[in-house]
Amino acid sequence: MPMVARRRTTAWALSWLCVLVIAYASLYPFDDWRNQDIAPWFFVGAPWSAYNTWFDIFSNLLGYLPLGFWWCLAAVRSQWSRIQALSLAVACACLLSFGMECLQTYLPTRVPSQLDWLLNTSGALCGAGLALVLEKRGWLYHWSQFRRQWLTPDASGSLVLLVLWPLALLYPVTVPFGLGHVSERLGKMLQDMLPGFENHLAEFNDALTMTPSLEMLCVTLGVLVPGLLALSVCQRFSQRLSGVWMVLALAVLASGLSATLTYGPEHAWHWLVPQVWGGMGCAVLLCMSVIKWQEHRLLMLLWLAQCALLLLLNMSPGSTYFEQTMQTWEQGRFIRFHGLTPWLSGWWPWLLLVWSGWRVLRHRSTNHRA
Repeated sequence: MPMVARRRTTAWALSWLCVLVIAYASLYPFDDWRNQDIAPWFFVGAPWSAYNTWFDIFSNLLGYLPLGFWWCLAAVRSQWSRIQALSLAVACACLLSFGMECLQTYLPTRVPSQLDWLLNTSGALCGAGLALVLEKRGWLYHWSQFRRQWLTPDASGSLVLLVLWPLALLYPVTVPFGLGHVSERLGKMLQDMLPGFENHLAEFNDALTMTPSLEMLCVTLGVLVPGLLALSVCQRFSQRLSGVWMVLALAVLASGLSATLTYGPEHAWHWLVPQVWGGMGCAVLLCMSVIKWQEHRLLMLLWLAQCALLLLLNMSPGSTYFEQTMQTWEQGRFIRFHGLTPWLSGWWPWLLLVWSGWRVLRHRSTNHRA
């Protein structure tokens, strides 16, 4: 009997991304673990909490909805039956939520709850049901057509990184689009482990002064990197051209939203100074100059550009004004986002380096065997 070919789908990658986000949000801030000498699953038979707010209820319900949606959709597109896909999504989400609630018994700032467990599972059930309805009615067919006509076959990982990029831009950065400035945070983590290390790191941080021309270069590289990533996943010239302009639009909108959330609506576009306009223009021109390159060459250039940007950002010092901005973000209305957003902003470029490097090495290995 001939085997049915499985459809390529980004849903598996997105579902595992949801798992990572849920684990991070459930266990943050990951410190002061303790053993209370009680069973981790004690919450199952504990009295119902009287302190649940509507925000807690809706966040627990909606938090697992995307996970159920992507898990169920991924299973359906991998030739599972609808019943099997629904069962997989709900059962896995139920076990994941149970595991997270059990681990929260070891964290002093988290309170496990059987209501959270029930709401998480219900959210996954709603998401899985939504996926089945949309798939059955053919409403997801247009995305499948778009993927086949526009995107390369192995675009899943790159698409996930492209989706995460505007989210990473929501966290304030020292230079517009300059993700990956982790030297100061890394120094704080290592100063207790390695005495004297912070002095050497401080010298490295102060090696460059962020002049307007250097800021323009950083902006150029910051837009060029996701632009090259978009070029690498699109197939034809017109599609790649659209991808570059989409990246530029997302960059401006995400940075404008970040400024609005941080400083207020009246300061939404104050960051659009001449060197930022110049950097964005240079990035677009560079993307146009390599728009016909093959995927592996684009990824090689992306890798080099990202390395250069990380070096420039981490060799330049921060500012007192920027530190005050961080305090506003971390202590104000955005405290619920603190933890995930700075992690995404700091480590997205490093994940991109690993992904693009692996893709280039895989291409070379394939050509060598051929």
